[in-house]
Order: sequence, then structure tokens, then C-alpha cells
Amino acid sequence: MNWIGLWTLIKREVGRFLSVYKQTILPGVISSGLYIVVFGFTLEQRISEINGVPYTLFILPGLIMMTTLSNATSNTASSMLQMKLLQQLPDLLTAPLSGFEISFAYIVGGALRGFINGLMVIFVGVLLIDMPVQNIWGTLGFIFLVSWAFASMGLLLGQLADTWDHLATMQNFFLTPLSFLGGIFYSIKMLPDWAQTISYFNPIYYMINGIRHTILGVSDSDPMVSFFMALIMTIIFSLSAMLVMKSGKKIKL
Repeated sequence: MNWIGLWTLIKREVGRFLSVYKQTILPGVISSGLYIVVFGFTLEQRISEINGVPYTLFILPGLIMMTTLSNATSNTASSMLQMKLLQQLPDLLTAPLSGFEISFAYIVGGALRGFINGLMVIFVGVLLIDMPVQNIWGTLGFIFLVSWAFASMGLLLGQLADTWDHLATMQNFFLTPLSFLGGIFYSIKMLPDWAQTISYFNPIYYMINGIRHTILGVSDSDPMVSFFMALIMTIIFSLSAMLVMKSGKKIKL
């Protein structure tokens, strides 16, 4: 294990998004605050509560999860694709680093960005609406697990994409719709039976309900199912990204 090279690459990936925090951290916090004001404070006048929880509180865990996974995904995906387009990836591939070490460093960077964004939205929730957190360690652990899973997925997307259009298509037509249809603003019990059945095939539905359970103690799905779903996604995407990196396929234009 090349610890010096690994640590150097991790510092570069973490420093990359921290140096432009106005683009990588603040927008997620501002967007979540706007969602709370526009959807929470206004719709709560018509939807007082869901599952015994005030509506504004109910939607906040979903906003935390949406911000977390979108930032974790975009960090690794954009970093990898940028390296490919700027023809900088061959320099990295010639360094004394294995495919595992390179992938691990990228994933750590993306996971930390997702985790920090999730924490910032939690802070906004506590500050604006005095949001309770029933299981703080479970919440932090679940956020980091999901961050790692989607950072791994983002790395895989960055490896497979050839242009920014390809990457935007994958994010805009798959990740964003699945997030909004995962139950951020509603409980699936409010949907007709056929729509509830479809929701069970949406992996982000389990991510949102997992964090909702750790924060509010309510969930439409079994918390253990949510945990194992996040764990399975973490393993599958991590291994896939590392294997593609090791093979050398689709990582050079």
C-alpha cells in the first residue's frame, strides 16, 4: 500500500471541493433552506402532519438525504470526467498507485463532501425548526454509508461517461427523478397501490426512510431493510468502480 500517494490524492480530492465551498457546500444549504420555506412552511398550512409528524419536520430528512447523495455523486463523477477531458488521467495512472488506491481516494473525497453537506442541512434544520435527532450516531453513520455508496456510483459514472452531456443525462434523468419520487415530500402510503409498488423498486426510497427513522423515529419501510439496501449498494458500486479502474477500460478518452 502506497500510503503517501494515497494520502496525497485524498488531500487533493478533499481540498478540491473545500477550496470552492461556495459552489460545493453553500448551494446545498441554501437550496434546503428554500425547500423548507417554500414547501414546509407553506404546505404545512394544508398538510398539518404525516405519520404524526409535522409536515415541515417530515420533509427535512428527505432533504438531508437528497443533498447528501447528489453532492457525493457529483463530486467523484465530475472529478473523474474532468481528469479524462483534460488528459490528466494518464499522469495519475502512471503513478505508483493501484486501481484500488486511486478509487479509494476518489471515493473518500466524494463521501466527505456528501457527509459535510448532510451535516450542514441538519444544522439548518435544527436552527430553523428545532429539528430533533433521536439517534445522532445512527444518523451520522447512515449519512456516511449513503455518501460512500453514491460517491462510488459517481466514480463509476465518471468512468463510463465520455462527455459532460453523458454525465448530465445520467444524473438528470435517473438520479434526480428517483430522489424526488423516493418520498421526500410525501409518504408512499398517500399513493395508490400501484404507485406504492413501484416505489419499492426505488433504492433512494430506502435511503430517505432510513435517515427519517434515525432522526424522527418514523419510517414507511423497515429500518433494517434500509440499512442493508445502503450496505449492498455500497459494496456493489465500490467493487464496480474499483474493478473498472483496475481494468483501465473507459477511463481514458
